[in-house]
Amino acid sequence: MTIRAVVFDVYGTLVRIGERRAPYRALLARMEAAGRARQAGDAAAIMSRDLDLVGAAALLGADLSAPELAVLERDLQAELASVRLFPDSLAVLQALAARGLKLGLCSNLAAPYAAPVLRLLPALDAYAWSFEVGAIKPEPAIYAHACRQLGCEPGQVLMVDDTPEADLHGPRRYGMRSLLLRRDGPKAADVASDTISDLGDVLAALDAG
Repeated sequence: MTIRAVVFDVYGTLVRIGERRAPYRALLARMEAAGRARQAGDAAAIMSRDLDLVGAAALLGADLSAPELAVLERDLQAELASVRLFPDSLAVLQALAARGLKLGLCSNLAAPYAAPVLRLLPALDAYAWSFEVGAIKPEPAIYAHACRQLGCEPGQVLMVDDTPEADLHGPRRYGMRSLLLRRDGPKAADVASDTISDLGDVLAALDAG
């Protein structure tokens, strides 16, 4: 099938965090220090619900004081304020739109991290946020949501991101095409034909068919 749409992950692909504070990781660490063992599904529980940081703490049963939560919230706001576009992001999005391709985002993230992305990017055709869909990559439901919003069959959609399981193999199992972005260069296990090192390589990959 001909590619009619390109879907991007967000953090590490289109935008980066300049001042990393990792408040959600700190939340889990504080809970662990208080005697609540970290569970495999904690991150998924946070990212699949539309919650702020305080809501996430309540969901996980965190027994933190108001001052402790205030510190985490300050760290979160500092991190969000430091979000910036990669230098090539807007130009590539504009070039793809000029070709008549639909564009979308598909991302696993806690709800507060969507707002700075929406401020930095132009309006797109589809948004598959994990916290809105109620599913995280590589679960098929989140890819299905993106395809429905785009009005495309899976085989008509190309996914671009920097995480192999969630954004290379997961989309392919659903029937989409995919490319793995390695801004720091490919790793030994990467397949050359699946991997790009610059966002502009998406255009070349589309030209190559």
